[in-house]
Amino acid sequence: MKLESVGILISLRPLGERDSLARIFSQDYGVMVGVMRAAQIAKKNKPLVGQYGNVAWNARLDSQLGTFHWEPEKNLSAGIMSATKSLMFMNSAFSLINALLPEREKYENLYNQTQLLLNDLTADKPEIAYLNWEICFLKESGYALDLSSCSGCGTVDDLQYLSPKTGRAVCATCAKPYINKLFRLPLNIKTTGLFLQKICENQGVTLPMARRMVEKNNF
Repeated sequence: MKLESVGILISLRPLGERDSLARIFSQDYGVMVGVMRAAQIAKKNKPLVGQYGNVAWNARLDSQLGTFHWEPEKNLSAGIMSATKSLMFMNSAFSLINALLPEREKYENLYNQTQLLLNDLTADKPEIAYLNWEICFLKESGYALDLSSCSGCGTVDDLQYLSPKTGRAVCATCAKPYINKLFRLPLNIKTTGLFLQKICENQGVTLPMARRMVEKNNF
């Protein structure tokens, strides 16, 4: 069996003394997992987390751990490595994809948003790019946030709160009876983190350390 696509190398860890176990977030198949032969000892075209390129996954059976043929075209993380804040955001995004997305399910919108994130992390305010990425991640995970109008009365004015149950905005008037149960707007990393925590609880996993570090540093 062979699968071919383009993607972003989001995880690479040793497998024995020569090989590496890799995860690639691909355009056509979502998260792909496989072995990169001799990745640890490669001197030319060495695989690096954050690279974008062409990928071919091969295995005799669909259920087997296949092998990757990886042809990197560009290192999207090259301008990020020297910026502590941006690097932390990249690691957080990759860790959430690794921990919470199922293998081989297509997430075209999130894939495009991830490429956009890596480009925007070199801008002046990478925290805005990362927050937008998390909003997209929540939507793709079944927690779409709607800040367009009040969930109670439909007004578009004075939207000061967010319902943790519906993910919809609530105006100040409608919020009064439930104010202690609602999240304050505008959206920030702490608020999106509460929704991510729900996803983790539903899947029986813990929020990745890389994501917790983002909140710990008050980004």
